[in-house]
Amino acid sequence: MNFYNKIKKMGRPYIVAEIGANHNGSLNLAKKLILKAKESGADCVKFQSWTKESVFSKKKYEENHFLKDDYRKRKDYSLKSIVEKFSLSENLLYQIKNFCKKNKIDFTSTPFSKKEANFLVDKLKAPFIKVASMDLNNYPFLKFIAKKNKTIVLSTGLSNLNEIKKAVQTIESQKNFKIIILHCVSIYPTPDKLSNINNIDTLRKIFNYPIGYSDHTLGFGISLAAASKKICILEKHFTLDKKMFGWDHKVSATPDELKIICEESKRIAKALGSKLIVSPESSTIKKEYRRSIVSSKDLKIGHKIREEDLDFKRPGTGMPPGKISSIIGKTIRRNLDKDTILSIRDIAK
Repeated sequence: MNFYNKIKKMGRPYIVAEIGANHNGSLNLAKKLILKAKESGADCVKFQSWTKESVFSKKKYEENHFLKDDYRKRKDYSLKSIVEKFSLSENLLYQIKNFCKKNKIDFTSTPFSKKEANFLVDKLKAPFIKVASMDLNNYPFLKFIAKKNKTIVLSTGLSNLNEIKKAVQTIESQKNFKIIILHCVSIYPTPDKLSNINNIDTLRKIFNYPIGYSDHTLGFGISLAAASKKICILEKHFTLDKKMFGWDHKVSATPDELKIICEESKRIAKALGSKLIVSPESSTIKKEYRRSIVSSKDLKIGHKIREEDLDFKRPGTGMPPGKISSIIGKTIRRNLDKDTILSIRDIAK
């Protein structure tokens, strides 16, 4: 079964642990992250495929103002040196892919150039191509990857609805396209009030494609809120330690948080159930919890029943409360002690 059909039939969110650059350029750290993601219950680990040539322009490196506070404190780092340090060579990506295969967890990466996309699909045989939000309006790149005959997972951060529509139309202009759209807000971390989880419903109404969510909020609560929207993919940044030096550690889920997301999202998927209102309880449970008509006092044979002679108590093994109007004014066929559950045999016709 191909990835697209697998996702549509899972019935729960496919959990992607977004490692991104949280490996900090270390293969050993990457392997530790993979094992912890697997242990936490993730279905897939995702990395990012880029080099210093495929992300920023020369002008951006010269400006160097992209650095965050924790980088500025280290005088030995420039933006270019960080990008070089945290990039993964093709050889490292090969090793990471093989390590994932050995440990039975899916692997993919986000390519940032045509060369990286070719390597991801043709050599690494990734199950899907993740398009970063920054490339949603990179229409030449979208056309290129749409020709690869792989499922495209499209993040929609930074974009308005018209831009999303144009990106989808660009992919649709090619043959054999398969699209999964992720609601996303590219603010790190995303404040709860800007998460706009209801946009998942909006995307589903507009586009006839599976909808997922790429979560950049802190903690796990918003991820689980999105899971209640019947998303097909849930992507969350992942780290071993939020205090670790690096790009996204602070906004990433820890192993404990990811485990909660994985386990609870599965529970939520089961709990959503059907929209049909039916009673799933067994007849035994119903009888145990419901009430029957009982005598509120001792009643003698031949007594004409009045409303004050009756009460309603558990269990519901006798006449249900709804039958009271049918027995008022009728007579008792035998002596009844107080709190006796009435049956039809106790009432004269």
